[in-house]
Amino acid sequence: MRHPKIIIAGIAVAAVAAAGGVTAASAGSSPASSVPSAGPGAAAATVRTGPAAVAGKTETVLVNARGLPLYFYRPDTATKSFVTGGLARLWPPLTSATTTAAGMSGKLTVLNDANGRQVAYNGHLLYTFASEQAGQVTGQGVQNFFVATPGIAPIAGSPAGTGPAAPAGGGLGY
Repeated sequence: MRHPKIIIAGIAVAAVAAAGGVTAASAGSSPASSVPSAGPGAAAATVRTGPAAVAGKTETVLVNARGLPLYFYRPDTATKSFVTGGLARLWPPLTSATTTAAGMSGKLTVLNDANGRQVAYNGHLLYTFASEQAGQVTGQGVQNFFVATPGIAPIAGSPAGTGPAAPAGGGLGY
């Protein structure tokens, strides 16, 4: 099956519809082109750790309830998402009215922003990559998105504390 290419910031990316929803708040089937917002009756977003192949090496990363790796966008702040429009269709925000954490020492919060009630870990707003599957990290470093890890330092100005917004080292959020 051929997937159409979308050009964003000069980068060609395959557009793939995600069946079964791409955010923790959507339980039904929804295409990647829609960014559902969490309503009052939405289920809690589950964020946990899981193994994923990152640059050929197995790493422990943050994943959603479906096992999809979670990313943060470097230009975001603790109070504002810069992921909207076409970018949000390729990088759907993790949205939910409430959150549940498993196996992490960082702080999960929910921020009301342009994407609805978006989930953040240590102040970093979280996203999935529309063309990924569980255990697969293919968006690392693409369009300024980086995989979120349990040890990611709190972003400055977040309720989780202060710290650098950008990952140290290899960009894996350590």
